[in-house]
This record gives sequence, C-alpha cells and structure tokens, in this order.
Amino acid sequence: MATSFLEEAARTQAAEAVAAIESQTAAEVVVAVRRASSDYAHTDARLGAAVAFVVLGVLLFIPQEVHLYAFPPVVLLSYAAGVMGGRLLPSLRRALTPRKLQEDSVRTAAKAAFTELGVSHTSRRTGILVFVSLFERRVEVVTDYGVDPSLMGAEWQEALTQLSAALAASPAPEPFFQALRRIQAPLSRVLPRLEDDVNELPDMPGAVA
Repeated sequence: MATSFLEEAARTQAAEAVAAIESQTAAEVVVAVRRASSDYAHTDARLGAAVAFVVLGVLLFIPQEVHLYAFPPVVLLSYAAGVMGGRLLPSLRRALTPRKLQEDSVRTAAKAAFTELGVSHTSRRTGILVFVSLFERRVEVVTDYGVDPSLMGAEWQEALTQLSAALAASPAPEPFFQALRRIQAPLSRVLPRLEDDVNELPDMPGAVA
C-alpha cells in the first residue's frame, strides 16, 4: 500500500482531486500521506520479549542438556529476531498494536501536520487537511475555524466514512481519490466558491514522512 500511494502517479491523482474540489468551494484542501503516525517501537519490543520468553522456556524444559553459557546469547538473539519480525511484518505489528493507540497516534500526527504544512494560513481560515496514515489504514480530517462540519450534516460524515473505507479496502490509491471527491458536494453547499477566491495552498500532497 505504501509504495502505490507514494508514487508520482498517486500524487498527480491527489492534485487533480483537490483541484476539482476547490473549483466548487472556497475551502482549501491539502492531502498529506504518511507511512505511519508512530514508530510503534514498544510493539516491536513486546513481540521480541514474547519470542525470547518462549525460547527461554524451550531451553529450560527440553530434554536435551543445554550449556548454561548458551542461554544469554540465544535469548538475546531471540529477542532481536522478534523485534525485527515486527519491523519486517507490518500486518503483524498492526495486529499487535491496540486500535485505540493507533487512532490516537494518527489524530496527534494529523494535528501536527496541520500546523507544519501551514493549512491554517488561509485568509478565510477555510483550510482542510486530509491526513492519510498508511500503516494504520486510517484517515483523519482536520478542519480550520472557518469550516464547520456540523453545518454539512450527514452528507459530510458519510463522505469521511467512505474515505476511511476506501483506504482500508484497497491498496490502490484510485478508490481513495474517487472517495475524496465526495467531500465536494457538502463543501460547495456550505462554502461555495467566491469570485475572488485564489488558490492559497498547493494542490500536490504535503510532505511525506
């Protein structure tokens, strides 16, 4: 998933979707794609500890005699193998990381990106950040003060639900960017494009980390 979303073709699709949305609304949309919102090192450490514990149990209870000096290096290598397994197998790391922690990490990273990418630097405070975190397969949308989600009602919420569903369901970026265009309708209804609107933020996705 990470590779396809980070390719130049996907960046172009993102820019086209943003341009289409902004052609009908005064909102300024920025898409940011990140590989992950945290390094989740603690998950790797827990996996390493679990593997080391199992290997230690095997060394203690197998019928064959194992020299005492062999215990420390074998257990340490087992721990390292577990940690490496977490890093090399994203699906395993994701399964072992609590969902609540993933949600909190994405939300925190999205709020930080909102500031880092200058999404609040619009004249009418109508910036919207669509933050895509690939490892967690989550989308977090952060809106500035000039965008009131409550005015857009169920149509807005349904569009956001479709965004997350598209990201979780397909490793290809096309369904996600198709879903992204669905935010145009509620935005254009509440924040229609004005004659003096200018494009204040870049349409290309924000910096990737």
